[in-house]
Amino acid sequence: MSVYLIRHGQSEFNAAYNEVDQIDPMIFDAPLTEKGIRQAKDTRVAVLDLGIKLVIASPLTRAIQTALHIFEGIAPITVRAGHHEYLIHSCDVGRSPAELQMDFPALSFDHIDDIWWFQGPLNAVGVPVEPHEVFLKRVANFTNDLTHIKDRPVAIIGHGDMFRELSGHQMMNCEVHRYLE
Repeated sequence: MSVYLIRHGQSEFNAAYNEVDQIDPMIFDAPLTEKGIRQAKDTRVAVLDLGIKLVIASPLTRAIQTALHIFEGIAPITVRAGHHEYLIHSCDVGRSPAELQMDFPALSFDHIDDIWWFQGPLNAVGVPVEPHEVFLKRVANFTNDLTHIKDRPVAIIGHGDMFRELSGHQMMNCEVHRYLE
């Protein structure tokens, strides 16, 4: 049975970030834009025939919102750390489970550490930057965790850098990519 990777919809960070200047717009844990919400709702139609039995969302707000817009009422949604984005920008800094619980009361965050994102030295704008070797170890751990998921087909709602490292494929917002059979 398949594992599908689904990148989150357009976030406020995605909309504000300029690839040329590479200036961080300082939008922490960026939520979806209206366009991102539309993308997720359009993807809902596209996934109906996949028979998804379980959805695993990253604990970053844009991934949780995407999971809810696509799968609420279709499949159970769980939130797990581990496949969250490579922390190099403000949007990749997470929030505590208590804060997330207030915004998403229908989901459980009890199993997530208070600080589940990378903590370390700050860059010039005050954002901790995850060392690449730490990120690669996290990717390897998540890949191993995927082999233990029995409820398939499963949808993993996550992020561009994580999914590019997993699959070798650069995904667009709300793109669905079959990762494993």
